[in-house]
Amino acid sequence: MKNLYTAHVQVTSGRDGTATSSDGRLDLRLGFPKELGGAGDAANPEQLFVAGYAACFASSVKAAAAKLQVPAAAVRVDASATLSLRDDGSYLVSHVSLQVHGLSERADEVIAEARRICAYSNATRGNTVTDVTLA
Repeated sequence: MKNLYTAHVQVTSGRDGTATSSDGRLDLRLGFPKELGGAGDAANPEQLFVAGYAACFASSVKAAAAKLQVPAAAVRVDASATLSLRDDGSYLVSHVSLQVHGLSERADEVIAEARRICAYSNATRGNTVTDVTLA
């Protein structure tokens, strides 16, 4: 394995605290969403997770299309992460919906390659349910 980049973030006080990156680019207040009894006026871990996943997956789609020599003019990813509870703890269910303009009939091949190379897909494989649909 070749390490490419390491992100450092410090979180204080959990869901009702702050998240700050070592380079100062990320500096935000965290809070519980209304659905979990909070005010809903701050970012929450599920939003941060799904934003990272969507950005990584969109880049992976573009890289996969280029590798496979399939034109893909514009990639848009709509993603959601649902925090769920079961008897053995909490878990995330992810849904990724792709809008890729100019993607040919090889869309399934591009998506399969994107899932293979996406760091978030690899990190969550077997740990969370992730559905990918082409919009």
